[in-house]
Amino acid sequence: MSDRSGIFAGEDPFQIARNWLAEAEQSEPNDPNAIALATVDAQGLPNARMVLLKEIERDTFVFYTNYTSRKGEEIAATGKAAFVLHWKSLRRQIRVRGITEREEGPQADAYYASRSLKSRLGAWASAQSQVIGSRMELMTEVARRTAEFGMSPPRPPFWGGIRIRPLEMEFWADGAFRLHDRFRWHRDAPDAPWQVDRLSP
Repeated sequence: MSDRSGIFAGEDPFQIARNWLAEAEQSEPNDPNAIALATVDAQGLPNARMVLLKEIERDTFVFYTNYTSRKGEEIAATGKAAFVLHWKSLRRQIRVRGITEREEGPQADAYYASRSLKSRLGAWASAQSQVIGSRMELMTEVARRTAEFGMSPPRPPFWGGIRIRPLEMEFWADGAFRLHDRFRWHRDAPDAPWQVDRLSP
C-alpha cells in the first residue's frame, strides 16, 4: 500500500518483525522477546501465558516448552496457536496467528545445550503444569536428576521447540488520539502469497 512506509515498510513481514525486535532489545528493560501465547482447550476455552520467543526464522516463530505441559497438549490437539509481542517502550505490538509444528531435531538439541545446567536439569525435574505437593518435592526431583545425569543431561524427549507458521500477522503502532496505525498481513495457506490491509484503529 502506498502509505505503508517508515517502520511498516518492506515486503517481508518476518524481517519487519526482526527489525522491531532489534529495536526493542535496545529499549525494553526486561525480556523484549516475551510473548503472550494463546491456545485453546478441548472445550474451546482459551489459555494465555508468557513464554520467550527464541527465534524468528525465515517464515516461522520458534519457542521451546515441555510438550506434556498444558500449552504443549493444547497445541498438539489443535495444531494452532496465537501470540502477541508488546513493547511498551516502543508503543508497538505484533499479533500472530497460525499453525504449529514441533522442532525435535538438532536445532532443539543445540538450544537445549546452550541453556544453563540448572535449567537443563530443571526441564527434567518439572512435570510442567502438573499438581505437586510442595517446593521441596520439586527440589528433591532436581537432586535426583542431578545424581542421574551429572553435568551432561540430554534433552528430554518431552521437551523441544514449537514453530508457529503464521496465516495472519498484524503490526500495530500507537498513534496520537488513539488513531493507531495497523497493518494486517494475511494468507489462506502457509505457501500462499501475503495480502496486506490497513485496518481502522
